[in-house]
Amino acid sequence: MTEQYQSIIRDGLWKNNPALVQLLGLCPLLAVSNTVINGLGLGLATLLTLVASNGLVSLFRHQIPDEVRLPVFVMIIASIVTAIELSMSAWFHELYLILGIFIPLIVTNCAITGRAEAFAARNAVGPALVDGFMMGLGFAAVLFLLGALREIIGQGTLFSEAHLMFGESARYFKIIIIEDYRGFLMALLPPGAFIGLGLIVALKNVVDARQTAKMTASPTATQADNSALQQH
Repeated sequence: MTEQYQSIIRDGLWKNNPALVQLLGLCPLLAVSNTVINGLGLGLATLLTLVASNGLVSLFRHQIPDEVRLPVFVMIIASIVTAIELSMSAWFHELYLILGIFIPLIVTNCAITGRAEAFAARNAVGPALVDGFMMGLGFAAVLFLLGALREIIGQGTLFSEAHLMFGESARYFKIIIIEDYRGFLMALLPPGAFIGLGLIVALKNVVDARQTAKMTASPTATQADNSALQQH
């Protein structure tokens, strides 16, 4: 794997995660992440949109005049989202009704337009597709994690209503984490979403700070060891 692809993977999943670092697309992220399945549904739809839009923008980047590139990008994204919306309505209709307006609002997600402008319009199709997939995967992972956190605290379960995405056989996927749990309503409401996302962002910052501290300390320790060896 080339260094370029490694950098793209790191940026999408961690270093430049659209939800945790760029803080883009927070409206749908906070609105529908009250359960794992809801978050996963929107996350996968966003991932597909990012991959398809990045690929198409990169493919036609030389044919799109600079003067109209943003309107063309929006039209490409809107076409893709419309196809995804109709597909979800046909095959996952109950989940589609739950997600509601937030599926078509993917068109206005700044993370998608931003990747089309900042990366796909300047790179070949291969890297653009990988960038779209990794950025989408990073966004979907945050939706999944936040949905799991809110569902466990809010109603003491995990993977409730999994049949909305995986069919009737998935009703047995539901895991009861806390027996006879009365629930915590705040976790399922918008304030709970803000608090949950804040905790996840704080955790990422703590991990990054520790990694930076280790990297800073390592050269110092190496220099000290070399100095000791030279003295002996």
